[in-house]
Amino acid sequence: MSRAGKAPKREMVIESPQQYKCLAEIEAEVEAGSQVALVKPKVIEPLDYENVIIQRKTQIMTDALRDMLQFPLDDFQICTLKRQGRTLFSTVPENAEHEAGSLFVQECIKTYKSDWHVVNYKYEEYSGDFRQLPNKVLRPEKLVAHLFEVDEVAEKDGDTASFGAHKGGVSKHGWLYKGNMNSAISVTMRSFKRRYFHLAQLGDGSYNLNFYKDENTSKEPKGTIFLDSCIGVVQNSKLRRFAFELNMQDKSTFLLAADSEMEMEDWISTLNKILHCSSEQATHEKRYEDFQDEEDQEKADICSGSFQDSFQTARDIEFKMRSEARLKLFTLDPETQKVDLTSTEPDVRQFEEKFGKRILVNCHDLSFNLQGCVADNQEGPTTNVEPFYVVLSLFDIQNSRKISADFHVDLNHPLVRQMSPSSACDHDLHINSEGILARLRLANGFPEMALRYPKQGVFSVTCPHPEIFLVARIEKVLQGGITHCSEPYMKSSDSTKMAQKVLKNAKMACSRLGQYRMPFAWSARPVFIDASGTLDKSARFSALYRQDSGKLSDEDMFKLLADFRKPEKMTKLPVVLGNLDVTIDCVAQDTTNCVTSSYIPVRNFEGNGPGSALLEVEEFVPSIAKCSQPFTTYKNLLYVYPKHLKYDGQKSFPKARNIAVCIEFRDSDEEEAQPLRCIYGRPGGSLFTRQAYAAVLHHQQNPEFYDEIKMELPTHLHQRHHLLFTFYHISCDNNGKKKDLVETPVGSAWLPLLRDGRVVMNEQHLPVAAHLPAGYLNCQGAVIKHSGSEIKWVDGGKPLFKVSTHLLSTVYTQDQHLHNFFHHCQSMEMSEQASEGGLVKFLKSLHAVEGHIMVNFLPTILNQLFCILTGASHEDVAVNVTRVMVHVVAQCHEEGLGHYLRSYVKFVFKPESDSSTNVKTVHEELAKAMTAILKPSTDFLTSNKLLKHSWYFFEALVKAMAHYLIQSGKVKFARNQRFPGSFYHAVETLVNMLMPHITQKYKDNLDVARNANYSLAVFIKRCFTFMDRGFVFKQINNYMNFFLPGDPKTLYEFKFEFLRIVCSHEHYVPLNLPMPFGKGRVQRFQDLQLDYSLTDDFCQNHFLVGLLLRELGGALQEGPEVCQNAVQVLKGLMVKHAFDDRYAAKSHLARLATLYLPLFGLLQDNIRRLENKAFGPPNHHKNPMDDSVMVTPQKQGTYMDSGFHKEVFGVISGTRESNVSLMSSPYSSTPNVGSGHHAGSRGSLVSTDSGNSLPEKTRDRTNSLEKVGMNTKMHLVTFCHTLTIFLVFWNLPHTLHIEYPHPSVADVPQRRI
Repeated sequence: MSRAGKAPKREMVIESPQQYKCLAEIEAEVEAGSQVALVKPKVIEPLDYENVIIQRKTQIMTDALRDMLQFPLDDFQICTLKRQGRTLFSTVPENAEHEAGSLFVQECIKTYKSDWHVVNYKYEEYSGDFRQLPNKVLRPEKLVAHLFEVDEVAEKDGDTASFGAHKGGVSKHGWLYKGNMNSAISVTMRSFKRRYFHLAQLGDGSYNLNFYKDENTSKEPKGTIFLDSCIGVVQNSKLRRFAFELNMQDKSTFLLAADSEMEMEDWISTLNKILHCSSEQATHEKRYEDFQDEEDQEKADICSGSFQDSFQTARDIEFKMRSEARLKLFTLDPETQKVDLTSTEPDVRQFEEKFGKRILVNCHDLSFNLQGCVADNQEGPTTNVEPFYVVLSLFDIQNSRKISADFHVDLNHPLVRQMSPSSACDHDLHINSEGILARLRLANGFPEMALRYPKQGVFSVTCPHPEIFLVARIEKVLQGGITHCSEPYMKSSDSTKMAQKVLKNAKMACSRLGQYRMPFAWSARPVFIDASGTLDKSARFSALYRQDSGKLSDEDMFKLLADFRKPEKMTKLPVVLGNLDVTIDCVAQDTTNCVTSSYIPVRNFEGNGPGSALLEVEEFVPSIAKCSQPFTTYKNLLYVYPKHLKYDGQKSFPKARNIAVCIEFRDSDEEEAQPLRCIYGRPGGSLFTRQAYAAVLHHQQNPEFYDEIKMELPTHLHQRHHLLFTFYHISCDNNGKKKDLVETPVGSAWLPLLRDGRVVMNEQHLPVAAHLPAGYLNCQGAVIKHSGSEIKWVDGGKPLFKVSTHLLSTVYTQDQHLHNFFHHCQSMEMSEQASEGGLVKFLKSLHAVEGHIMVNFLPTILNQLFCILTGASHEDVAVNVTRVMVHVVAQCHEEGLGHYLRSYVKFVFKPESDSSTNVKTVHEELAKAMTAILKPSTDFLTSNKLLKHSWYFFEALVKAMAHYLIQSGKVKFARNQRFPGSFYHAVETLVNMLMPHITQKYKDNLDVARNANYSLAVFIKRCFTFMDRGFVFKQINNYMNFFLPGDPKTLYEFKFEFLRIVCSHEHYVPLNLPMPFGKGRVQRFQDLQLDYSLTDDFCQNHFLVGLLLRELGGALQEGPEVCQNAVQVLKGLMVKHAFDDRYAAKSHLARLATLYLPLFGLLQDNIRRLENKAFGPPNHHKNPMDDSVMVTPQKQGTYMDSGFHKEVFGVISGTRESNVSLMSSPYSSTPNVGSGHHAGSRGSLVSTDSGNSLPEKTRDRTNSLEKVGMNTKMHLVTFCHTLTIFLVFWNLPHTLHIEYPHPSVADVPQRRI
């Protein structure tokens, strides 16, 4: 075979020296006549599979091995798995779906309530590589490892791969943190050192874990962990995040840590699988040794005559003993000895809530230097002399963000708590609990007392780093100015007298102003040591700094924390003498008594005693796609943050200094309307209240606020829902005459919750009205009149009040494009006025949806797109729906979130069932839309994205087909009646439209072409389960027609990868119909040759195996790498057959071997080509034209005469050379294969009447093959694939029970094959 320049490949046969020409002339001829030289192989149409199995039904049913000819009836099924949440009961409120008025809310709720829908393929375990077969075949005892010069040279050249990688072992390396391994020194967080670890396999097969100071592994390691002494690898996060330990046999441990959770899991998985494989191997070796002992004992018993009663002859005894220990031939192949640490299919999991680094914050005590006894009889314990309240939250200084909600803690002694009487609304939860969640909690028996005084909070941080602080804000009951109230706590002299004075004032203040609080002090502490999330457990809260009334906002807190590590600045701040004892720790996986931020108990909740619950604190996750995850639970929370009130210019009220703001949530502006009980309460009070107050600043006309008010929003929001802010002047005077005038209203402001259908967010500036008339929501500004009278606005209607809101909802979106899209879809459902033309506009706008929003609502968005796909009447709509899907899928992959798409397709996606016969189907519409996008005239960027991520669309298409067959009942129909002709046409058009992209785009975009080729192969393979199998054969032919002889190596790789996947179908054997298609019983060798030669009839009747062997024959005429790919596919199939427990019987293996009998002729025709490639000595002085010479294939019988075929024929048909009597065909109802007497040490089945055995007749041919090249230096790659061919070649006689020596194992002593 020759290659002339860059012209396509052509085959030239040189028959005489006179035909030699100069190289230039040949190149010219090739370029001029390339179309003639490229002869496209003849296309062999496959048989009509469905008609054949009907026509030959009798033959199939009477065949003793009919299980090899039929597909099982229960091949697939659709299972519904109950959605298992992490909470004790559903997070979706009762009747929420019925109450929801928005389509988007309805679809979100439906997503969170729906169960998982999975298509299960019963025999899917058989549809992959032989390593994924359900029966795990034990590898034989370890073969002797041979080290060749080429391996030593590679190592000397600095090859970082270990010797284990050369021979198929495991090689892993990377940076880890190594704990102090000296048992005399305790391992601390600071004792970890960063080292480069390298997993290496030794010559005896054992593994060592070496570590170095840098990535140069060629020098001596700093240390070594011998894994043959390791008994287990487990996670250990007590000392460091992402840490794991290696437990050794001598009770010692090695502690290591990775940089990320994924890296840690990868190391643990790799090391554990190595240990598991080593354990299996040791078990197998022990079994083999036990068998050898039993064999020796049996031989001794045989000699003594104790077994003579059980067996007639010593030959039978010997055969029985050898057959029990016989290994399958392919267990000796190096590929089967590799440790398989990768799976062909990704691990797809159900959607579940995921958290960042979880931190348990345990609040123990808050104590000040000013102590006393608060009991009237002075017989109580010494405590703080007034109540204090702690508010904890996380601040990210690096990004200037508050990253958690507030966690309210009441650490006061019970006697101190009694100083502040609870308000009337604190105890009426059971009396008037109209709140949705309140009813839900009570109905499920939620123990309210468990959350009355929570002291433990569970925080979560998605992106940990050292610049995150836990901030504590300390409040007390309103008394006066911060400076005045803090003075007693900043002095250390005469504390007893001062304590009594403070206690007296505190009791008066608590009795009168107990529900109002004021800022007092603050403190902070770092949380993490590094960016890997290692907790800084040794840190403690700083000194308690007095709160500055002019620096209360979050922005001011960021500035203070920025100087936190600067002692010269922090020492200038006034300090309150006290101590806050709060510890942090990691959250154990089996932690009990957890309650979500929505007050829903998590599974294994016990709730023993007041304050025993661990309250999960909401994390404010960054609004970026890579930190986002699809929502799986119902959550509808609104956080309200009053910021600032500017009242220094108001003239409406005589007194407006100690201003308190009361926040309420209302659904009406009528006079009799009451606020909704949906505000989360404070410790010691009700779970939900009607109103909340922000902290009060004494004598401030322009007060700042830092409070966070948390609300549970109703499922259905309408235009009347609003936030109402009422401002009060609080009288702090203790004069008894003014006791009833605690609150004086000084204005009101309101904020409608919805604007353009979306919840209002971010910062808002509102005007303040002096009074609140009925119907105030109709007033949108200072110039609007109401009920004939003008509303009196404070300070001329200027925006005096600043407030911000933060929506944390899984049923409402802030993205305008997404909202408009669902709103238009709802309009189309309710009226016909909304046109599909407008729908296209809204579909296109979905490309502008923010990435994190797209990820959050991924299942809901995709469900709606599939719904529109089948409901659209115009092709333009379906194409734009698919374009949006392409955009969504590509965006998820770009952010590394492709696993969410796999989870959606496998568990969530479920086509809507419709009983009408004219309804469109998802699979057909999707196939048509994909074809339209792949047309050459369309946007190439979109088509490239579709090709690159085509797996998603093909998997969705396959699942839609499965649901269609089950829901319509057509799964019981004949294969050719299951789908309409339009769908078959759509699939064929899609394949034909896809193929030019694969065969042309590989040059410029290899990944796109490779992914598309792989996805198409998986789709075609799965079509065998649902569709007309003859039609699927035709699609494989259509695929093959796009390839030509002389294609580049990459296209050959694509082609054989396609064949490998298609031929890995779980029912590959029935697809090939291993039964005779000749007339009657086999009488002559010529009759057998018709069925078992690579003829057109054979390729038509046994389509897949015939196609594979034909392509193998073509590949043998190509370069070594192409040959290697082809042979590996064939060998992989043979190995899979050998280990498939469904075909373990000898009769099954004999029938399987008949499918590969044409391989003998194929090897015979190419034996000289293999000889020249693999065994030909290098000749550096040969004629330049020698490379152009293609040896003419030998005709049958010239090198390996037909006698060998006759030997095979004799075994299959039962004839013997010395006896012409005929026996049954292997396809008869009682197969005779294996019925002959057993002979030979390898238990081959040949007739004992024959004078000469098959090995004796073919020994010269074998010897000639062995002698050729024994004295030559072989080309490594070509020699490997040649040996692989002969391994397959020698396995066939073994499968057919023919005695034939194997040169690769002949020298292995005491080996049973």
